[in-house]
Amino acid sequence: MRLISKKILAASVATAAILGMNGMASAQEVIKFAHVVAPNTPKGKGAEFFKKRAEELLGDKVKIEIYPNSQLFDDSKVLAAILRGDVQFGAPSLAKFGKWTKKLQVYDLPFLFKDMDAVSCFQNGEKGQELLGAMSDKGLTGVGYWHNGLKQLSANKPLNNPADAEGLKFRIQSSDVIAAQFEAVDAVPQKMAFSETYSALQTGVVDGQENTWSNIYSKKFFEVQDYITESNHGLLDYMVVTSTKWWDGLDPEIRDGLTQAMNEASDYANSLSAELTAEQRQAVIDSGETEVQQLSGDDFAAWQDAVKPVWAEFSDDIGQDIIDAAAACN
Repeated sequence: MRLISKKILAASVATAAILGMNGMASAQEVIKFAHVVAPNTPKGKGAEFFKKRAEELLGDKVKIEIYPNSQLFDDSKVLAAILRGDVQFGAPSLAKFGKWTKKLQVYDLPFLFKDMDAVSCFQNGEKGQELLGAMSDKGLTGVGYWHNGLKQLSANKPLNNPADAEGLKFRIQSSDVIAAQFEAVDAVPQKMAFSETYSALQTGVVDGQENTWSNIYSKKFFEVQDYITESNHGLLDYMVVTSTKWWDGLDPEIRDGLTQAMNEASDYANSLSAELTAEQRQAVIDSGETEVQQLSGDDFAAWQDAVKPVWAEFSDDIGQDIIDAAAACN
């Protein structure tokens, strides 16, 4: 009996320690943020910044846990995990939302944005902000856009003009638009998880890939590709998403704090992206592991002409008004 009494007393003390003056439990909100890239990328650093600012703003009301490098889920599974409540935030690339909404396919259209200023113009404008809520009816809410940058092409042969890609297998994200882009130049798109890409390139399962300088550098793709063509042909950005039900159900003070932390993290990640892109592009060149090639004006135009029909192919799904608003930012 004495032993049981001690256990009961200990439990009572522990319970009292977590009760507020009104007798209600002061539960800490544990928030998991899962992503697929390395911590030294703009997204990785943005996630850590979000954790730091949220915990500064909200104190012990929240605990943010960051899981990089597909430790919990890859981008193909994280959205379902968010809906189940297994994680609270993910930041999949914009190419990963095809099964949830067709409108976000605008970001996959080849040669839509001439530079990252045009991307920011669109994302901060009316149509871009509307797209954050494009999946709310499916239970997902966007809370921010994070830049990675414009994509480059790589392969084990030079890719100077569209004919050079004919017959080559390219690893792509799970995007019908990107698949159509490679099919337009008679290449073979292979949908594959980001975490599997290095091995696939190394073993010859695929011949090439498309990615940003930060991903090419951080995942060492340049070590297993002989040539990189600086094409800037597409966008690889992210949408930070959460469960609509969870987000709307948060205590308003916590939601406001998380919103402020997310806005600051978005600004930080996006400013860092441009800096890291230039730095890591140069690091790839300096490595001597691969040859970085520039497109001539004629070759650049040939690539644009070859893939331009993709815009018309997906205009009904996306909405011509959205495409026009994006193109106007150039």
